[in-house]
Amino acid sequence: MKILLVGSGGRESAIAFKIAQNEKVEKIYVAPGNGGTATYKKCENVNLTDIDELLVFAKNNRIDLTVVGPEEPLTNGIVDKFKSEGLKIFGPDKKGAELEGSKSFSKDFMKKYGVSTAEYEVFYDHKKAKEYLENCNYPIVIKADGLAAGKGVVICEEKKTALETIDLFMINDIFKGSGKKVVIEEFLEGIEASILSITDGKRIIPFLSAKDHKQIFDGNKGPNTGGMGVVCPNPYVTEEVLKDFYENIMDKTLIGIQKEEMDFKGIIFFGIMITKNGVKLLEYNVRMGDPETQSVLSLMKTDILDLIEKAIEEKLDDVEVEWEEGYCVNVVLSSKGYPGKAETGYEINIDNEEISNIFIAGAKLEEGKLITTGGRVLSVVGKGKTLNEAKNNAYKIREKVNFFGAYCRSDIGIAK
Repeated sequence: MKILLVGSGGRESAIAFKIAQNEKVEKIYVAPGNGGTATYKKCENVNLTDIDELLVFAKNNRIDLTVVGPEEPLTNGIVDKFKSEGLKIFGPDKKGAELEGSKSFSKDFMKKYGVSTAEYEVFYDHKKAKEYLENCNYPIVIKADGLAAGKGVVICEEKKTALETIDLFMINDIFKGSGKKVVIEEFLEGIEASILSITDGKRIIPFLSAKDHKQIFDGNKGPNTGGMGVVCPNPYVTEEVLKDFYENIMDKTLIGIQKEEMDFKGIIFFGIMITKNGVKLLEYNVRMGDPETQSVLSLMKTDILDLIEKAIEEKLDDVEVEWEEGYCVNVVLSSKGYPGKAETGYEINIDNEEISNIFIAGAKLEEGKLITTGGRVLSVVGKGKTLNEAKNNAYKIREKVNFFGAYCRSDIGIAK
């Protein structure tokens, strides 16, 4: 098989690494890929991001299957376009991708199908949004309606911050259109969890739960990032929590997908909050999370390509996903200055013995050397029979990786 994998992050590194283990796979083209995928067996980076160019490439190279990593091409209709040309592709159609592409659409979908979530209001006008904020209970959550590279959600502790956020989103338009419409949402207190899953439109199979640590500093302090580390499985996701999740979120989501006639053969990522009043859905993503994927796939025993093919064929009823016992801890190394202006352009030094435990994200391969190019540079994963063992293994491996200004949190596997 020849596979086209769309994307360039640590998520795509982990997916490429996993797919390459299938003996049927002859070649994986990663578009555009990164410095890590450039070095993997069976992989070749191709410098393409435009959907029409990807379509032409898939046809000319007789690609057997396209797997889409990030959300943007999905919300822009890559699946619809490929399928209209008779090409096999894994991911939801444009209508299904709106579950991530529009916060207001997803919240209205949750309400329509009885999915347990926070109370909310949608605003198109900044004056009306500000009027609403005058009488809110704080803290409150403000979300840009569209895609904002993971930066479109602000928890506002007081009215002043909320009003400033409305100005930034709706008037200053810092997200170039994505924040012109906003969702103002009840603040939920509790423990967050990520549950990635796969669906063929008839069944949803949840993967192991994960716990992402979004804030830059130890103790969950400082500004939010794309994710500084992950624990898998999430120790707070108990059998009771899962039962609540299945009944009040996952099963109702599947009913909604079917009734809305979405062509959804892909990944659904449920971002949930475990509260004293039960499990609530924060958001849907329609692709695998980053850095959750690096941890979740590290514990998956089932072949990911076989799973993807079963989903496309609507045969997930025949599947049982198997997992390694124990835990996986993912520690993210970022560039100096991140999540602000990252300092990049530095060589990464890695002990070759640990290369299979490292997933590159923001780096390129230049004259045989890995050079930093982004804020989140790479993920280091450690596994163990206990959470503490996995944590210790991850930080041992971290000591064998270095580049100028490398930063990581020291409490992944400890922090709540």
